[in-house]
Amino acid sequence: MEGDSPPPSLPWRFGSATVMGVSGFLTRTFMYGLNSMETHGLDGFLNLVDKRQDIDKRQRGLITVSNHISILDDPLMWGILPFRYHFNPSNHRWSLGSYDIIFKNKALSTFFTLGQVLPTHRFQHSPYGGPFQPTMREAIRLLSHPPFRPADAPSQVNPSLGSPDISDPFSSPSDIYTYTTNGTDTFPAPSAYANRRYSWIHIFPEGRVHQHPRKTMRYFRWGVARLILEPDVCPDIVPMWIEGNNEIYHENRTSPRWVPRAGKKCAVWIGENVGGEKENVFHEMRRKWRELVEANKRKGGGDLDLGVLDDELKYGEEAIALRKECTMQVRREVLAVRRMRGLPDEDPKQGLWETWREEGDKREGKMDDGSIVKDA
Repeated sequence: MEGDSPPPSLPWRFGSATVMGVSGFLTRTFMYGLNSMETHGLDGFLNLVDKRQDIDKRQRGLITVSNHISILDDPLMWGILPFRYHFNPSNHRWSLGSYDIIFKNKALSTFFTLGQVLPTHRFQHSPYGGPFQPTMREAIRLLSHPPFRPADAPSQVNPSLGSPDISDPFSSPSDIYTYTTNGTDTFPAPSAYANRRYSWIHIFPEGRVHQHPRKTMRYFRWGVARLILEPDVCPDIVPMWIEGNNEIYHENRTSPRWVPRAGKKCAVWIGENVGGEKENVFHEMRRKWRELVEANKRKGGGDLDLGVLDDELKYGEEAIALRKECTMQVRREVLAVRRMRGLPDEDPKQGLWETWREEGDKREGKMDDGSIVKDA
């Protein structure tokens, strides 16, 4: 349901600007002061971000998507942004973060929520994971035209379960809309606020850190397809390729392991906008998705709120095939930037889930192909 809504409380907005700004300041200082940072395509990207400065004039969301080579990719990769961008959360990225790693307690949860990170469950660690979890609905709505009123805000939190309750500590519960990721926790619902209109979300579709000697990528997961197919208008989509962060925080680093290494050569290549208002392959996929939604409605599926799917739209053959097609196209766009960087083409099998299924139960560590995989 849309309507007027006040912005988050002033202390919450100040806290978010502080966390985002200080983190950005330290990251940019570290990347340019203690490492060698190279960028390609930055001017065009900053021009796109600048056009989004006026929230009321935004016409669509923004998705940035890249490979994932270090648990510190975010925030390290955003060190490329000049200082002025970091102190403006309303025009900065939202990202998805692992619930079991960075939302383990109230202090961490509050910090990362202020830092515009959405709590995301992973199937290997939680039964609440997957592409249809409530946080994916929030992400879809952030890429659309809020405000949306969450329908699943828990009436109370069960503290005995140890779930973090990080609803706005500066307001009473009635002053903020919340949602739950597992039926017991409580998180602020960013899409409830009009000032989050057509936000920017960054996603690592590999879902895991992948450090490979030949700089290849794992298969992409379907969540990225939902972010493209389901918002009310086609988002801008900017593919990126990052290098060097794995040397700053390599999974084989020696003691002290918690210290990021300096003196490394890093780079970010930024591709062209492959989404937006111009007709392209993603517009055609979105047209097919709308047809699926309408056909499902005619068969009795009914009207569904944005970001909410019934079983047919989750698990129907046509819906699955379309998400696969969209996900592979996103991967091809990132590979195009990789090619622009000068790397040779991958073996096409690298992008298939069946290729990585051969890993079996081995989810982390050194793999048979020489890569290192880390849950992140």
